Amino acid sequence: MLNRRHLRIKVLQALYAYFQSDEENYARTEKELMTSVEKMYDLYIYLFLTFDEIRNIALHRIDENKKKLMPTEEDLHPNMKFVNNSLIKQIQDSIQLRKVSETRKVNWVGDLNKEMFRKMLISIRESETFTIYMNNGIEGYEEDRQFLIEIFKAEIANSALLFNFFEESSIFWMDDIDLTCSMVIKTLKSMEEGEPLELLPLFKPDDDEKEFIIELLRKAIDMNSSNEVLIDELTENWELDRIAKMDVILMKMAVTELQVFQNIPTKVTLNEYIEISKFYSTPKSNGFINGILDKAIDRLTKEKKIVKVGRGLMS
Repeated sequence: MLNRRHLRIKVLQALYAYFQSDEENYARTEKELMTSVEKMYDLYIYLFLTFDEIRNIALHRIDENKKKLMPTEEDLHPNMKFVNNSLIKQIQDSIQLRKVSETRKVNWVGDLNKEMFRKMLISIRESETFTIYMNNGIEGYEEDRQFLIEIFKAEIANSALLFNFFEESSIFWMDDIDLTCSMVIKTLKSMEEGEPLELLPLFKPDDDEKEFIIELLRKAIDMNSSNEVLIDELTENWELDRIAKMDVILMKMAVTELQVFQNIPTKVTLNEYIEISKFYSTPKSNGFINGILDKAIDRLTKEKKIVKVGRGLMS
């Protein structure tokens, strides 16, 4: 589920908090890092549970319309295409999703949440995507899948109501929502007719992503003094306290990764931190950081402190 860039960002945030804290507590920093990563999976589950919640609101609306004193023909014989969507039914019937949500205590219980989904259903029903889907006369699993993906992108992933809920619920989630939404879409695309829903794991069994972030965090802290000396020398006319804190931490992380992780190509490390700097530092930082890291690579290579294992990993 996770990608390396997002994991690097998680470590960046943890290191920023660590170096900004009056009490540099290593154990607490590592625990908070892993909590922030685990919280991403809660967000993924919350997003998956939205489909059933919206369907339940739609079913309740259909039942209420039938109870009107003077129901219309449409009230008595409503279009059931949305509530009968086959992928939503698979999600609703998923034993795995139910177990995971119960274990992690992730649910949409509460009147305020019900009201939020009522408003979301109104927005969905007013959308062009919903109108076309309900009236195009096309049936089938792929039709249901395409609709669900489109409505998720337009009305769920971009819902201001959901954004407010997530922002108030966890400080970790606003940086995670794009990635988790992409994982929901990936899961929807992988679903098969007649088969149970298979949620993506947070960490794949054969991946070393968990070890990667822990090692990166630990080594960046352990090597902080030597990295600081290196960066101070390479920035020449710049005092470290005049450089943005985020820029300094990004460079320390990059220098750490270059020396510690022998199986990550030098170019990959450089490009990753340049890209991260575009979003988490000042507008001109990527050019500055690029220049300093180029110098760092030259020096560390000459000092034989960058050692890569495998063909082509130095470039």
